[in-house]
Amino acid sequence: MPVFDYAVQFERELQQKYSREMCSYELTQSNPNIKFINAQTIKLPRLTVSGYKDHNRAAVGFNTGSVSNSWEPKTLDHDRDVEIPIDPMDIDETNLVTEVANIQNVFEEEQAIPEKDSYRFSKLYSEAVKYASSGAQVDTTVITAQNVLDWFDGVTQYMDDNSVPQEGRILYCTPAFATLFKQAKDIQRTMEARSGGTLDRRVTAIEDVVIKKVPSARLKTQYDFSDGCVPADGALQINAILIHPSCQVSRDKYAYMKLFTPGSDSRTADKYIYQNRYYTGTFLIEAKAVGIAINVQAAAANDDNDGNNTPATSESVSDNTSESESESES
Repeated sequence: MPVFDYAVQFERELQQKYSREMCSYELTQSNPNIKFINAQTIKLPRLTVSGYKDHNRAAVGFNTGSVSNSWEPKTLDHDRDVEIPIDPMDIDETNLVTEVANIQNVFEEEQAIPEKDSYRFSKLYSEAVKYASSGAQVDTTVITAQNVLDWFDGVTQYMDDNSVPQEGRILYCTPAFATLFKQAKDIQRTMEARSGGTLDRRVTAIEDVVIKKVPSARLKTQYDFSDGCVPADGALQINAILIHPSCQVSRDKYAYMKLFTPGSDSRTADKYIYQNRYYTGTFLIEAKAVGIAINVQAAAANDDNDGNNTPATSESVSDNTSESESESES
């Protein structure tokens, strides 16, 4: 019996899902020239050249400069797969493709897409901690409506001083963090009253930075990938990641999806077998580490939650905002 390659049949639909539902999609579009070819590890070349010296008009010739190179190794570290047997008695034989499509859709929406986001954002956090001495910003400031603009101004000014491109920056943040921009002190907004009396209060960008809300469950510092993807014990809540995607590389080296029909080989017997695998990696480029800034929940606050992974910083943000509003009213 034939083996169906559903990767081709699902390609159009899956591309729509990734662009619509995957929050970290933009990260995969940066640095397209960096590829993993026949290797688990690549080495990024880095060059150092000397600068100008004063020219001596009386002398013959130019000042001698220098050039040196080094290599920055990067290794893919997220190799995942699943195999799901499907009994033919559980499938409407006249509607096989639709049933398989349902399995694939649910798997993508509830497993694959959330895991890819979770892996990438948590890996960016660990890489930022690793390269803090190279300019990556990681802080545990408790952000409220009173200081959210101060935090934003501080991290963007640092990036400006370090020549990070202004165009293309993205602020990935929890919904609670995004709400603070609507409540921010001293912010000036123009609200649009649409037809039908709808008032649009959304803040989708601030200056040149696009604000992209990410479900808080996908913004943890650490995950347990032993069976699916769940926050690890003691994981902290990442509140916001301001990044220029060019400072990192997120690349899928290998992706595979197949459906084997009953009897197609000795393993399938009378079952359909759905297989899915992807091999990926995310990492910062050390020389461009100044292009990322992360605000994360303080570890002490997490301890107060008895390790239940509740986004304490987001709750603290809300509580502090309420207290500030109460003080203002009084």
